[in-house]
Amino acid sequence: MGKSKSIGSSSRKLMHASSSDVQLNICGLPFSLNRELLAARSSKLAALLKENPEDDLSHLLGDIPVDSETFEIVARFCHGFDINLSPENVIKVLCLAHYLGMSEIHSTNNLTKKACFYFQNNVLPSWNKCIKALRSAENILQQAADLALIDACAESIIAKVMHDPSLLGEPMRNVTTTDDDCENDENAYKPNVRRRLFVLDWKSEDLTLLSIPLYEPIIRAMVHRKVPLEYVASSLFHYLNKWVFSDTKGGEDDPSTYEKNSQRVIIEAVERLLPQETGLIPTSLLSQMLQSTIILDADTECKTGLEIRIGKQLDQATVKDLLIPAQGYAKEERYDTESVKRILKNFYSNYASTDKSGLVMVAELVDNFLAEVSSDIDLKLNTFLSLAELSQVATGGTNRNSDGMYRAIDIYLDKHRYLTDWEREEVCRVLDCSKMSPEASEHAAHNEKLPVRVMVQILFSVQLKLKDTMSKKIQGGPDNRLLKLEEDEEDVRGTSSNEEEMMKTEMEKMGSKVVELEKECDTMRREIQRGGSQHKNQKGKTSIWKEMKRKLGCMTSLHEPNCHVKKKKVHPPK
Repeated sequence: MGKSKSIGSSSRKLMHASSSDVQLNICGLPFSLNRELLAARSSKLAALLKENPEDDLSHLLGDIPVDSETFEIVARFCHGFDINLSPENVIKVLCLAHYLGMSEIHSTNNLTKKACFYFQNNVLPSWNKCIKALRSAENILQQAADLALIDACAESIIAKVMHDPSLLGEPMRNVTTTDDDCENDENAYKPNVRRRLFVLDWKSEDLTLLSIPLYEPIIRAMVHRKVPLEYVASSLFHYLNKWVFSDTKGGEDDPSTYEKNSQRVIIEAVERLLPQETGLIPTSLLSQMLQSTIILDADTECKTGLEIRIGKQLDQATVKDLLIPAQGYAKEERYDTESVKRILKNFYSNYASTDKSGLVMVAELVDNFLAEVSSDIDLKLNTFLSLAELSQVATGGTNRNSDGMYRAIDIYLDKHRYLTDWEREEVCRVLDCSKMSPEASEHAAHNEKLPVRVMVQILFSVQLKLKDTMSKKIQGGPDNRLLKLEEDEEDVRGTSSNEEEMMKTEMEKMGSKVVELEKECDTMRREIQRGGSQHKNQKGKTSIWKEMKRKLGCMTSLHEPNCHVKKKKVHPPK
C-alpha cells in the first residue's frame, strides 16, 4: 500500500513528488512532504499551510527546535511509517511534537500520546534510560524543562538513590597518602562497581556524565531530600575527577580557553555543593580541588570556601597537601604560601577542642612544610618567619620539641647564604633552644651557619638540662637503690656513684665552655666596635670561629669521651 517505502534519499522524499507536496529545509537538509498528511497530524503545520499555499515553507519554520534526525521521525509518523523511539530521542520527539501541536485534540492516537506512553513506561522506571534521556536533552534544555520532562527524570533518579545510595558510588576512604601510596590514592574514591544480579538493566550509567546544568540541581535536590552526605560527596568528586582534574595537570595537551571556562563553572558549582561537615572529604582531595581552582582562576568565593574547608580539618593533612604551586607570570615564590597562611588561620580560629594534640600535629606539619619549601631560593624571610610564628604561638605551653623547626632553619640558612648577620638572627628567633633534643643540640654545636648567640643559647640549654638530670638522679637515687638492693646492692651503689661523678664533671666542663664562648663573643663585639677594616675584621672573626669550633668539639664528651677525635659530619634530624 506504499507504506513500505523507505526514507533514504538525500531529498528525504516520503512520497512521489506531486502538486500536494511541500518543501521544508531542516538543519540544511531538504524534505519533500505530503501537505495533507502533515496537516492531519500537526495543528501548527495545518494553520501555516492554510495561510501560505506556496510549496516552500522553510522560511516559516526556521526556528524549529530540533535536529534533522528527530524531524525525520516526526515525518515518518505523519506519513504512517513505523518509528523507533529510544531513551536518546524520546525527549526530542516530545518537544517537537508539542511545538507542532501533535496532540489528541487535533488528531487521535497522535505522536505526543505515543511518545509520552514510551517515556513513562520505558524511560522513567530505568536508572540508565533516565540518564541517557537527560543527556540527549542538553541542547534543548529549556524546552524539555518547560514540559516537566527534566523534572520527571530527576525525580526518578532521586527516588532510586534514596532507595540505594550506592548508585552514586561508594563513600570515599579518608586516607592519608604518601608519595609511595599513589595506588591507594587513586583507589580511595573509585566509583561503585556493585551491580544487582538478574536485572537486564545491569550496565549502570554514571550520573557524572550529565552536564553541570543538569547535574547541579539533581545533587542539590538529593541533599535537600536527606540522601546520605558521604555518597553525595563521593559523586561530587567522581564528577570533578572526570571533568576537571584530568585536564588541569598541565602538559602538552593543556585544555583550551573554552574548556577552562567550562571547568571553572564546574568547579565553582561543585564547591557550592560540597557538604559542610568535616571528615567526609579527604583533605588531599580538597587540596587537589584548591590547586585546580587556582589554575583555572576561579572566583574568590570558591577559593575562600575551599581554604576554610581545608583549615577545619588541617590536622588530617600531609605536607604534600600544602604544596600548592604559585601561579601567574609575576609569581615570586615557588609555592602559594599566602594560601597556606590563610588555611592555618582558619584552622586556629575554628579549633575549639581542649585537647592540644591537634595543635601539636599542625605545628609539626608546619615545621615539615617549612623544611620542604625552605630550599626555594626565592622564599622571603618574612614569609618564613610569619609561617613559623603562626605555629609557634599556637603551641605555646606544650611540650613539643623544636627539632622540626631547627631542621627547617638549617635548610633555609643553607639555601640563603647571602643573608646578613641580622637576618640570620631573625631566622633563629623562632627557635626554642630549650626544647631541642640532644641529637639536634649536638648537630647545632657544629653548625657554622648558626649565629654565635644562638650557639651560646643552645649550650646554656644543654647545661641546664644536665643540671636538671643530675638533680633528679640524686633525688631518685636512694629509692632506686632500695628497690634493687636484693639483686646486687653494692654494684648498684657503685654504678650510681660513678654516674653522679660523670654528670658533675660534664657540668663543670660545660660551664667552662660557656664562659669561654661568652668571652670570645665579647672580644668579637669589641673588635667590630673599634671599626677596624673589613678585611681584618673578617680575618679575626674567622680565627675566633675556628677557635670556637675547636672548643665546641668537646661538647660531645658525654657520648664520646675522646675530645680529640676528628668530628664527623652530622646531618639534621629527619
